[in-house]
Amino acid sequence: MLRFPSRTTSFATPFALIGASAILLSALMLTPAMARQPSASGSDSRCSLSDNLTSTQRIDGCSAILARKTSITARVAALVLRGKAYGERREYTAAIDDFSAALKLVGNNAMALRERGDAYFSIGDTQHAIADYTASIKFEPDFNGYLGRGVVYLQTREIDKAIADFSEMIRLKPSEKAGYINRGEARRRKGEVERAIADFDQAIALDPKDSSSWFNRGIAHSDNGDPDQAIADYTRAIQLNPTDAWYFNNRGNSFNDRKEPDRAMADYNRALMIDPRFALAYFNRGTAWRDRGDDVHALADFNESIRLDPSYAPAFGNRARLYRDKGDTKRALDDFAAAIRLNPKGHKDYYARASLYFDSKDYTHALEDYNAAVRYGPDDAKALNGRCLTRAILGEARQALDDCEQALKLEPQSAYAIDSRGFCHLRLG
Repeated sequence: MLRFPSRTTSFATPFALIGASAILLSALMLTPAMARQPSASGSDSRCSLSDNLTSTQRIDGCSAILARKTSITARVAALVLRGKAYGERREYTAAIDDFSAALKLVGNNAMALRERGDAYFSIGDTQHAIADYTASIKFEPDFNGYLGRGVVYLQTREIDKAIADFSEMIRLKPSEKAGYINRGEARRRKGEVERAIADFDQAIALDPKDSSSWFNRGIAHSDNGDPDQAIADYTRAIQLNPTDAWYFNNRGNSFNDRKEPDRAMADYNRALMIDPRFALAYFNRGTAWRDRGDDVHALADFNESIRLDPSYAPAFGNRARLYRDKGDTKRALDDFAAAIRLNPKGHKDYYARASLYFDSKDYTHALEDYNAAVRYGPDDAKALNGRCLTRAILGEARQALDDCEQALKLEPQSAYAIDSRGFCHLRLG
């Protein structure tokens, strides 16, 4: 999601879509409880979960056991432990092969199913991940099975299903904060912000020293239009964990909401000191520079944001606006095209590009973009007004008048829409 405080500027929301969710990270770190899996029998003690062993050592130890003639129980344990070690090395295909081999030997094993579900999720195969978590729950209704499946549902935007799974986690372990944290995030995404805050309150009550709970409650307060409380929560998260760049980045956004640009800039700077490759912090700092009228520093930060994360549409959109305001139409159009390619439903970028086409008297392309802006942002009065005026110029004054009337319903005091409506009446005689 994006916030657009003005026609020419876009901000990332505190909770960005590029995957840095403290909720999801805390969830995945909790799955699954391999400590309950017995070590593989055999003479190689490296096939275990000992903290003193590297994943490579565990793979070697379990492979040594699997090379010998052992019992089915020992082979299953070695396969699961080796699969987990492969997962730690992000060799997910090898991990899936081992978990599948274990399941072939025993038919059903909740641990192997949950682990394979984790591996499938890590490679983006959400369909197989959900199938494995569901099978593990059917075989053994376990906290971690609901946790894994709930996280996948959250990722695939099946929010109600995610809430149901996280609620089941809470029923199974009401004293475990993970259920409340994850359900709070799901409720926040559903727009149930007050209920989300209540869940984060419970998570904080269970463990007041967990910085992620404070951080995520701060996001919910920000969504609720309460930057003061958001800043208080982010500050507490920073006190508990001063090395997390996200905490400073999000607090910077809330300082921006509170019209304190100097404190926002200080937080973005601190975030980038902690993580010099934090693309979103460069984007947010670039936007702050632009609000100060410093286009040179703004352009440098947008360039760096795009270099680090060339898939982030708003960085292209904001750089396009810089180029547009400098009169560099070609570069502006190139960047708007990139932003729209990355986010085909970004109605603000369609609107901005349409306005650029309009100013260049390219009314045909302007109308195409105004159409898209209205399609993806039907309540955008400025886009409706732009389309009204463009249609009137192109001889479609009757249809244009409908757009102006709709724009004025949304913003009754818009002088631009009143002026455009007057032009429509003129064209209609």
